[in-house]
Amino acid sequence: MNFARLQSLDKKYWILVGGILLVATAFFVWRGQSQAVKTTTYQTTPATRGRLSAQVGATGTVRSAQSAKLTWQASGRVESVNVKIGDAVTTDQILAAIAQSSLPQEIVLAEADRVTAQQNLNTLEESNLTVAQAMQNLANAKQAVKDAQDKLDFYERTSRGRVPEELLEDYRDKMKAAEAQIKIVEWIGNKYYKNTGDDLRRKAEYNLNLTNSRQNLTDLVTQYNWYTGRPSEILMEQTRAALNLEKARQEDAQREVDRLNDGSNVDDLNEARARLAAAQATLNLSKIMAPFNGTVTQAKSQPGDMVSEGEAAFQVDDLSQLMIDLQISEVDINSVTVGQPVIITFDAVQNKLYNGIVTSVDLAGHTNLGAVNFTVTVVLIDADEVVKPGMTAAVTITTKEASDVLLVTNRAVRVVNGQRVVYVLKNDQPVAIQVRLGTVADTHSEVVGGNLQAGDLIILNPPSMTDNGQGNNNPTPTPEK
Repeated sequence: MNFARLQSLDKKYWILVGGILLVATAFFVWRGQSQAVKTTTYQTTPATRGRLSAQVGATGTVRSAQSAKLTWQASGRVESVNVKIGDAVTTDQILAAIAQSSLPQEIVLAEADRVTAQQNLNTLEESNLTVAQAMQNLANAKQAVKDAQDKLDFYERTSRGRVPEELLEDYRDKMKAAEAQIKIVEWIGNKYYKNTGDDLRRKAEYNLNLTNSRQNLTDLVTQYNWYTGRPSEILMEQTRAALNLEKARQEDAQREVDRLNDGSNVDDLNEARARLAAAQATLNLSKIMAPFNGTVTQAKSQPGDMVSEGEAAFQVDDLSQLMIDLQISEVDINSVTVGQPVIITFDAVQNKLYNGIVTSVDLAGHTNLGAVNFTVTVVLIDADEVVKPGMTAAVTITTKEASDVLLVTNRAVRVVNGQRVVYVLKNDQPVAIQVRLGTVADTHSEVVGGNLQAGDLIILNPPSMTDNGQGNNNPTPTPEK
């Protein structure tokens, strides 16, 4: 037997068997993959239209619109405390004071300095008042000169004819009409009022009408005569004399002002006021005074306490407005602007939302631990008594709102060939559709362009694709129309 030939046949047999097994294995693998593709279950959600709100969140601490920590400016024994926590105070109101007997000597002596400074200022101000009165007299004299000069100028003009002929003609017509009016009134009186007997009221009405008509004619004649007349030389001389008299009075008033100004030093007046202010400021070191209108939020001193300079006494806050300062990342700051609405919650106030508005946005950022943040301030517009300065607040700023827009869930958006796409289920197959996004919120985005339509079934778990966007289902994006 030829053993070499038998070995060759065995080898070919096993090669054939191995090839058959390999083909069978490949077939079953391909069949399993095909069945897996055909049985893939896609999670879908329909594209809908709705409202989208983009927001930025941050936390901050509540503060008052204005706050002041007041400390004692002198040492001594507290004599009086006039307010308590929660009291409303006004500017310069005395909140507490140190007993004078326990004050340092320089503060006690400041009272004597204040009295002397006040007396000096009163003396100078009285002198200053005299100057002011003299200046008023001078102003009055100048006005009197002007009036006298105007009167003389008028007479000089009227000596050459006071009014034009047209005005005189108008007055002649008015006088004729007034004479006719008197005749009408007299005729009516003779006809209706003469025989009225004891009817005194009707007689009084008649007499009043007749008197008014005659007075009107008299006034017109007087004015006409003045217009057609000429000022006498005596009247002209009297007017010139009156002008000279007013000029002399003006010169006297000017000399009085000059005399008083030479004896009054403005610098002395300013110095006296400064000395009085300095003495008063020294006296005020023994008192705690409110710097503005507000509410006492802290009070540490009690009558009888011994206090030292620099020791805390009160805190005053303007609670009419409460504010929150936020630190917004440079990533979000360009979407935050003044006037945007905010929603505010507090850990200390459960189950209640407060409203606010952005009032300021810093233009320069600051770096902290490598992160760049910008300070944004919001004001509460509906704060109540349970919200207090120092509370921690969670603030949500609504940066943009859009209504009735086409929405797509963010988890469905993919990038294929540098383009944003979503996969839509059509005929049980995923189809990539290009989209252009507008406002982007946490979970959804606004679709502002592309071929996506409301009602399309968006695939939430689209198939994995290669880098060039080509896969088993050929998801090349449908171009935007």
